[in-house]
Amino acid sequence: MRAVLRTVNRVFLGLVGLVLLALGGSVLAVGLGVSAPSWWIHDSKHDVLLSNAERTRWRDDGWWWPVVIAALAVLLLLALWWLVAVLRRRRLAEVLVDTGDGEGALVRGRALENALTQEADHIDGVDGTQAHLKGRRTTPEAHVHLALEPHVDPGTALNDFTAGALTHARASAGLASLPAEVRLKGVKHGAERVS
Repeated sequence: MRAVLRTVNRVFLGLVGLVLLALGGSVLAVGLGVSAPSWWIHDSKHDVLLSNAERTRWRDDGWWWPVVIAALAVLLLLALWWLVAVLRRRRLAEVLVDTGDGEGALVRGRALENALTQEADHIDGVDGTQAHLKGRRTTPEAHVHLALEPHVDPGTALNDFTAGALTHARASAGLASLPAEVRLKGVKHGAERVS
């Protein structure tokens, strides 16, 4: 779904950009003295975008205002849908656990995230952890941020995390695999005093 949303987002923005570029370029060209085709909305650089007659042509017709309001409402709803879709975080709400009897059990995504976080916090040299599950409920992916103390070897901390917390989370949820993206960050510390 995320790839589809990304594609729709790019196509929509590209089309809006092309339309605005074409309209703006044509208005600029006509304003600079380029002759416009007969069907174009401008005739010369002294012409206005919409004349009084064009602006008030359908004002007295009964269908005009409902159509204008409906079209603007549809545009507003589409713009709000697009904005929510772009800003929404893709956090997994639940993970489907295979119980082995043909049925399945649902585990809350937050519970599995908390288990990952709490176990990772007990690793030597890890000062803080944030974990988020993304993907589908049958194939979750873990996105983890580990804050490491200055004395810790990042490779050792990563190995301890994958062998401990990540393996336990995968096994407890009964998942065949639990891919993880782990970001390591060093914790700032004050300068040590030398005597």
